[in-house]
Formats: sequence, structure tokens, C-alpha cells
Amino acid sequence: MRRVFLIVLDSFGIGEMPDAACFHDEGSNTIKTVSRSKEFYLPQMEELGLFQIDGVDCKESGSKIKGAVARMKESSKGKDTTIGHWEIAGIISKKPMPTYPNGFPKEIIHALEQETGRKIICNMPYSGTEVIKKYGEEHLKTGNLIVYTSADSVFQIAAHEAVISLEELYDVCRKARKLLQGEHGVGRVIARPFIGEPGNFTRTSNRHDFSLMPPENTMLDILKEAGKEVLAVGKIHDIFSGKGITDYVYTKSNDDGVAKTLEYMERDFEGICFTNLVDFDMLYGHRNDIDGYARALTRFDKQLPEIFEKLREEDILMITADHGCDPGTPSTDHSREYTPLVVYGKQIIPGNYGTRETFADIAETILNYFELSLKKEGISPINCIKSMK
Repeated sequence: MRRVFLIVLDSFGIGEMPDAACFHDEGSNTIKTVSRSKEFYLPQMEELGLFQIDGVDCKESGSKIKGAVARMKESSKGKDTTIGHWEIAGIISKKPMPTYPNGFPKEIIHALEQETGRKIICNMPYSGTEVIKKYGEEHLKTGNLIVYTSADSVFQIAAHEAVISLEELYDVCRKARKLLQGEHGVGRVIARPFIGEPGNFTRTSNRHDFSLMPPENTMLDILKEAGKEVLAVGKIHDIFSGKGITDYVYTKSNDDGVAKTLEYMERDFEGICFTNLVDFDMLYGHRNDIDGYARALTRFDKQLPEIFEKLREEDILMITADHGCDPGTPSTDHSREYTPLVVYGKQIIPGNYGTRETFADIAETILNYFELSLKKEGISPINCIKSMK
């Protein structure tokens, strides 16, 4: 019974890509930045081969490794969560999703106000924590929706849970998602609920993403159509709008994401468990919290032995990322970086498999293990798995 556990360490980049300057991300290197923290300690990932990936020079490491590793290059024109995950699953997006450095057009804002019966405030790029500091009190007094964006293709709506219920906020986001199609088809509409009093607002874990529907089939669809299980942990279900997924659970933290993955590891199934651990990005990368990012990585590394212990004879563990988010640069946005791929299991042939031209090679590798294929030019499996029976 073949099972693949694919874990995305959200935003764990390993160095700027050749076109980083086009995204204003020169010098970005998430792993190098966090490796300088005294909180950074990844002995399990080191044994698997993380520090022997092409271009990773933040730590010397022994030559013998237990895993198969590769440096993944993003072929899609973007650096956001949706595009990154879609490419991991086999879709290469040649056109970037729209961004709004000057806020959203008046016609979009007016239409949403008409749909919801609530006025909109802000409508500018903002840090999520700063926007509620500035506009939270006004929102409490008026009930107006706080709409903001970032350098990514996102339409974010913040609301206090005591002013607008979660059900209403999610409904507002669904209405925004219907409006934001075609020319204004942003990657994600995100509900950003918060609590607290003026001067002490905090965002809650009740965030919810409303993504565009993938424009074509991914490895998830191919696996599902072949009768395999596709289990989603965290925001994976939202990123793919449920397409190709057979079962899913949401999570409240990285620890919760690992716990839910461990629960799925107890289940008898053939297919894939696809997990996103978002805290690296949401809590530390975007907030330029270097030590926090390093602590979160160290915490994940400490959890790996429990994951290893639950791996069965034909199980494969894959650890990767969807983009970078260097907490050491002035920017608080995602960064255009290579990502790591670390693969482990009894069926794996250890070694360094070089630099791959697309994240989609991950999808083809997984499908190849199940004797399936994307059947797309320019995408190829990484030959790190022993010959299939």
C-alpha cells in the first residue's frame, strides 16, 4: 500500500532565484537568515541532506545523507502561495496573478459594498498586524470592513469577531471571490478575523482562504480519478478550492498540522496526504521575526522522529516549500527563492539530485510512484525512488 506524505514548510526558501531582481527580492535567502539565529538547530533535516542541496551554504555538513534532496526552481511567474502550491501539484502559471500596489479599483470596492451593505475602509497594501492597529478602532465604531492587500495577489478582509461573526465574514469573502474573477482574479480572498481592544488587537486562528479554482487538473485530480485517496491538512483544501481532494482537516498551528498529519498516518489508505504548515510564513516570515522562524523550524525538526516512526514500508515523506519569505530583509512580503525538496523512506535512493527546473517535478515524481503521469512537456520525475514492483 503506497502512501506519500507531502509537507510544505510555507515560505522556507533557500536562496534567491536568478530573476529575483524582477520581483525586488535581490539578496533574499530565508534559510541563511534564520540559520544565524541561536534558536536554529536542525539535526534531523541535516541527516536527511538539507545542507547539501545546491546553493545552501549556511552550514557545513557531512557527506553521507539519509534522504534524497534537490533544489527546486519555480517556473511560474509569481511568488505567492497559490501559484507555488499549484506548481507543486503540476500547474505552471505563465501569467502572474494581478496585484494591487495602489489598492483595488473603485468599481470592485463599490460592488462589494453594495453586495454586503457595509462600507469599506483602508483599501491599500498593509501588514496584517499594522492594518488592525490603524483601522481596528474605526472598524469597532462603524462596522466598516477593513480591506487591504500586499505585494501578493490577495484581497484580505479583516473584521473583529465581536462586530462581524465568522459566518458573516466568510460570506463576505465568498461574495468578494465571485466579484474577483477574470481580469481581477486574485489568487486568494482571505478572511482575517481579530479580537481584542484598541491598542491590543490580535488576529485569531480562524483565518480562511478562498482561492481561485485551479484552471486545469493537478496531480490531486489524477490521483483521485485513479481511485487513490487525497487527504489535505491545513489550508491545502482552500488553495485548491477542494478540487481533487477526498478528505480534509483545517489546522490552528504548525503543531496542530503535524498532529493531524500523524493522525492520517494511522489510517490505512493508498494515495497522498498533503500538508501545509503556515506558521513559518504567517507568524514569522511576514513579521520579520528571525528567532521565531528559527524556533518554529527547530520545533518541526524535533517532531520528525515521530513522523519517521510512523512511516511504513512503502511510505514516502517529502518536505518542500512554496516560496520564500526572508525575515531578515526590509520587506515583509514573500521572496522569489528556490525551495528545498527533502525525500525520505525505505523506498528512497539517497543522494543530491541537483537543481530541478520546476516545482512540478514533485507532482510527476509522486504520480510516477503510483504508475501515473501528468503527461506534460518539460516536467519529469526525480529518479530517487527504487524500481516499482
